[in-house]
Parts: sequence; structure tokens; C-alpha cells
Amino acid sequence: MLKEGQLLFYKPFYFKDGGEPLDKFFIVLKNVNDETIVASLPTSKNNAPSLIDILHGCVNIDERQFNCYVFQEKKCVCDNGFSFDVHTYVYGDKVNDYLFKSLTDGQTYHISGQLTQTEFNALKECIINSNSTINRIKKLLKS
Repeated sequence: MLKEGQLLFYKPFYFKDGGEPLDKFFIVLKNVNDETIVASLPTSKNNAPSLIDILHGCVNIDERQFNCYVFQEKKCVCDNGFSFDVHTYVYGDKVNDYLFKSLTDGQTYHISGQLTQTEFNALKECIINSNSTINRIKKLLKS
């Protein structure tokens, strides 16, 4: 079973919408009934440079329905010392749920690390407290 807070690297990741497979990081946010994983696919793309004015942490602008958690490049975020090579972003509106089987059957991945408890809690709180996160996802993360 994948553990909450794990940072995985898929080579490649097969998207559930059928998009072109890409090498991607994957953060496990919640296990639900041993069947479903709530997770995010961090990206190195800053989709809103005018709104993101911090190097690390949560940006939440409810009136713009914008939410993003920023991982600063080269800042240790996992208990094994792992850090992202570049600034990396998790957007609240992109958090999704995945069937466990679709993440493990035929997928090649390795565990890059376990987010520190402080980092994991900050990421989850950032996503839960955003107007841009889908309510169904918020409920799953709170349960």
C-alpha cells in the first residue's frame, strides 16, 4: 500500500484522462478504503507568477479561486533529505483521486522519500482551506 506523505517518481506516469505519459512526481495525500488514493502531481510550471510571491509554502487567494503550495528548489522536504531540483508547485484545483490499482498495475515508480510531518501537514492544510479545491476532495482529505 502506498503511504500518506510518500513522494513517488513515476517513469512514466499514465494519466487517467489518457493524456500522453510523462515522468512525474506524485504525492500521496490520503488513502481511502484501501482502494482510492487522493494525490497531487507536482509541476515545475509556475502558472501564475504574478500571484505567487513566496519561495516556499501556501499561497491561497480565495477571491481569485487560486491555491498553490510551493516547494522551494533545493530545500529539504523529505525525511531522507530529498529536495526538488527546481521550484515545484501543487495546485489545489488539480488534486485528484486515483484508483489504487491504476497507480500500481503496470506502472514503474520508485519512492523518492517521505515528506516530513511538518511539510505534509502544511501541504494538506493549504489544500483543505482553499476555495479552489473541489469539495469532494476536501471531504476525503478531512476524513
